[in-house]
Amino acid sequence: MARGPRGAGFPPGRLLSLLPLLSLALGVPRAPGADALDVCATCHEHATCLQRGGKKMCICKYGFVGNGRTQCIDKNECQFGATVVCGNHTSCHNTLGGFYCICLEGYRATNNNKVFIPNDGTFCTEINCGRPPEVQHAVLVGNHSSRLGGMAHYVCQEGFESPGGKITSVCTEKGIWRTSTLSCTEIIIEINDVSVFNNTCVRWQINPGRINSKIVYVIYIKGQRLDPMETVHEETVNLTTDNRTPKVCLDLYQGTNYTMHISIASPRRSVPAIIEFQTAGDDLLEDDRIFNISVLNEACLKLNRHSRKVGSERMYQFKVLGQRRYLNNFYHATSFNFTTREQTAVVCLDLYPATEYTVNVTLLGSPEQRSVQITMTTAPAVKQTISNISIFNETCLRWRSMKTADIEEMYLFHIWGQRWYQKEFAQEMVFNITASSQAPETCLDLRPGTNYSVSIQALSSELPAVISLTTQITEPPLPEVDFFTVHGGPLPRLRLRKAKEKNGPISSYQVLVLPLALQSTFVCDSEEATSFFSNASGADGYVTAELLAKDVPDDAMEISIGDRLYYGKYYNAPLKIGNDYCIILRITSEWNKVRRSSCAVWAQVKDSSLTLQQMVGVGLGSLAVVIVLTFLSFSAV
Repeated sequence: MARGPRGAGFPPGRLLSLLPLLSLALGVPRAPGADALDVCATCHEHATCLQRGGKKMCICKYGFVGNGRTQCIDKNECQFGATVVCGNHTSCHNTLGGFYCICLEGYRATNNNKVFIPNDGTFCTEINCGRPPEVQHAVLVGNHSSRLGGMAHYVCQEGFESPGGKITSVCTEKGIWRTSTLSCTEIIIEINDVSVFNNTCVRWQINPGRINSKIVYVIYIKGQRLDPMETVHEETVNLTTDNRTPKVCLDLYQGTNYTMHISIASPRRSVPAIIEFQTAGDDLLEDDRIFNISVLNEACLKLNRHSRKVGSERMYQFKVLGQRRYLNNFYHATSFNFTTREQTAVVCLDLYPATEYTVNVTLLGSPEQRSVQITMTTAPAVKQTISNISIFNETCLRWRSMKTADIEEMYLFHIWGQRWYQKEFAQEMVFNITASSQAPETCLDLRPGTNYSVSIQALSSELPAVISLTTQITEPPLPEVDFFTVHGGPLPRLRLRKAKEKNGPISSYQVLVLPLALQSTFVCDSEEATSFFSNASGADGYVTAELLAKDVPDDAMEISIGDRLYYGKYYNAPLKIGNDYCIILRITSEWNKVRRSSCAVWAQVKDSSLTLQQMVGVGLGSLAVVIVLTFLSFSAV
């Protein structure tokens, strides 16, 4: 590069001292004896000739820098014998001492300085502060820029405020956010100006603040009657409102001294307010015997008498009748008397769940008795009412009912049955039973060889009880065979038909050959039968063929007894000629370590002879012997 040795430029420490020169015009003083020259004729093509102080000067045009005569260079380039590019986002400056680059506004050099020498590997990058910092109890709002000078705005969360003003954070030229000195502080609600109106109503005000949601007020009242015979009235009432001047009317006793505490429910904080007052007396009021009833907490009734004399006592008669629509014989009836001096009294009833009640309340002790009737329905019990479920006789259930004895209850059953070995099998049953016993039991109509899930729910309870049970397999269906009796002739082929898996999975099919004399004593489930090659096969019989269920086709298959082939691990041996046999087909089911079998006699063979296959084999063998002898005789001639 043609700008001379690297030392000809400015060292980094001196560059900053040259910045004030940027405000000066970069003209060149005239040499002695130059008066006769036309200065304007020597100006650079990108310069303008101006007269200042009586002298003509060449000044580079806007967007160019240089001495105006020999140099007027684009401000983004520095030329010293050749073009030197400062790079993007920079401005290039030339002084008497050399060239240097300055990052534009909003950018900073990678050498952490604003100024750098061209072509020294330094470049300008945009200043970006990234994501603004978090402010405790505040949220970031609006769109913000992370570039230099960008400003992030924060708003305090509900229940907090910033007394010092708006909270902001600014992106600085160092690429970091300048955090705000302000913060969000919790709003302590002040309850002021508490006053009583209309004898039993209270109003108050709260201090202004940024609170938009509803506030829950806790009002605790405690009153002492002027009549020493009367009891203390103590109650807590909650009020939810977004009004900044709340008010509430309370059910207070007449002629009573009250102390009232008003505060804000947790987690908000407040300065509580306390007020003391006295309600007007009612000793001059006559009892009008008018009252009304409201329901509290599902099973409690609130009695409210409109007016009465101080200290007067009244008796109420309660008649309660409950029924369940899904039970014909269910009735819950009770009656009792209740005496009170209170103008407002609460009576809680012992009611059954999931029951519709009619309650009749009569005010006694007056010539003209007044009655009020109210209906109410109790919800199903939340707690479980069924426990200790047990299984007996494989398909029967017994359980314990946590209810009152001799009270009728309905139980809903939902049953699902599946078999892992039979994917297409699915059984679902839904039914109900009614029982008044505390230890009910029922037997279910279930299929053998099945896994069941049984759900039992008392209709007076929300929660069902679930139990799993498995039914054992039973004997498979009897083999479908056509019985044959053979006297000295050949045996036909055994036609084997596939059995249905209605009582459990079919495991295998076996063909057993027994001495005819053992037919009457043969036990189908016996596992003593062995193969033909065992020592006891002649006297006790043997298994001559075994086929797994998966190997039997859906239509049918045929087997020839004594065909000298292996079926499974058993050899199908020929019958001994002249003996009497009983041939049995046995179907076996096995599941969960339980084995069941069904047997059918296929044939009784007396004075056995060769089977058709054996006869064909013997005939072919004899024919072969004759051919061999004939060939030998011709060979001898």
